[in-house]
Amino acid sequence: MKATIWHNSNCGTSRKVLAQLQERDDVELEVVEYLKDPPSRDKLAQLYRDAGITPVQGLRLRGTDAEDRGLPSASDDEVLEAMAAEPRLIERPLVETEKGVRLCRPAEKVDEIL
Repeated sequence: MKATIWHNSNCGTSRKVLAQLQERDDVELEVVEYLKDPPSRDKLAQLYRDAGITPVQGLRLRGTDAEDRGLPSASDDEVLEAMAAEPRLIERPLVETEKGVRLCRPAEKVDEIL
């Protein structure tokens, strides 16, 4: 199974999910360091749609200025545009497989799509 993780190496949860994926023999893993190689607005919209969450639910509040900017109450389009422009606003890690997409917080959520 192919799996893609949008990963931040500074995040303990992201490191934990990455380790879980690397331990599996049945996973062909692609690691995207999204702060260096951010997903497009359209890719983010697809990931959140496939995860069954809204862009606001995928918004990182801790350690960002998202609340000061009013993003938690902004439209989906405004949130997606902000995330595409500033990928640090993306909550992590996102994992995509053929079975779906999950925002893996807590890390065990990755099991739902493996």
